[in-house]
This record gives sequence, structure tokens and C-alpha cells, in this order.
Amino acid sequence: MVVPKNIDEYIAGFSDEVQIKLKALRQTIQKAAPGAEEVISYQMPAYKYHGVLVYFAAYKNHIGFYATPTGHAAFKKELSAYKEGKGSVQFPLDQELPLSLVSKIVKFRVKQNLEKAKVKKAK
Repeated sequence: MVVPKNIDEYIAGFSDEVQIKLKALRQTIQKAAPGAEEVISYQMPAYKYHGVLVYFAAYKNHIGFYATPTGHAAFKKELSAYKEGKGSVQFPLDQELPLSLVSKIVKFRVKQNLEKAKVKKAK
């Protein structure tokens, strides 16, 4: 497997149908965290703003969304309709992406990272 150099390359590696979903997810994350830097980390798209905010990755039947355990714990009820891991959730490809929920989670993670950065700076 070729490791993508950037998120455009990552998205381009999937079918048109999956690309549409990945682009919508990317746009939602960018809108919720306008200052975030896009990177490839662990061979998947990631967004950094005073530390990592979220990652996502496409698979055969789902899109994995990784907002760290704290990001998922804060939205446990809303995410309960999906298959979850400790810091991950699977959005099935045959369903609409919950973009408004993704936006809320990303904004929550931005706030968390800013608070952490303030504490670090104060030390």
C-alpha cells in the first residue's frame, strides 16, 4: 500500500462514492476547527490544533472516526447508535454521516486542547 503524502491523496485512493463521504467529513472538520493543521498520521488523515484533535479513515464497510477516548466519552449517548471502541466509532458506508455530531465533537476537542494548552502555558 502506498502511504498518502496528504489528505487529497488519501481521499483519491477510494471509490467516488466513498470520496464524497470523506470530502464531506473533511469539510465538516475544517469548518469546526478552522485553525487546524491537516496531516497524515498513522497513515490516515488527522487534524492538529494544540495537539491532535481527530483522525478518520475509510474501510470496506465503514468510516472510522477517532476523537480520542475523551471526545467519545463526552458524546457517548449520541454515538451509541454506532459500533464503538475506546476512542473510535464506525460510521457505516450505507448510512448518512452524522456531520452535525462530528462538528460538535470536533469543537469539543478544540476546546479541550485549548484548555490543555492554557494549563501548560501557565506552568
